[in-house]
Amino acid sequence: MLTITAIIRAKKGQEAALRQALLDVAENVRDNEPTTIGFFISQDVLNPGVFTTYERFVDRAAMDRHNNSDAVARFFAIAKPLLDGEVTLVTSTEISMKPGT
Repeated sequence: MLTITAIIRAKKGQEAALRQALLDVAENVRDNEPTTIGFFISQDVLNPGVFTTYERFVDRAAMDRHNNSDAVARFFAIAKPLLDGEVTLVTSTEISMKPGT
């Protein structure tokens, strides 16, 4: 199982717009990406400008389809002026999970 963890920071005052852009990606994943088996978005409790995504893919092809999708391209086009710094991406192989979640 391949995963991507992303840490995304919004500029002050841009939190709601970035949140909506992320939710739009999640909707596209839910509707159009059966081989993306998990797409989780979190917003930091103490700093609402910090978002984290955790994305799970059945294989490299699924990850590549997601990363090269129109939805991801739209996200970055919208998000670029909203971002406070670079997006931190970590691509990993999942080594453990809690079944049923």
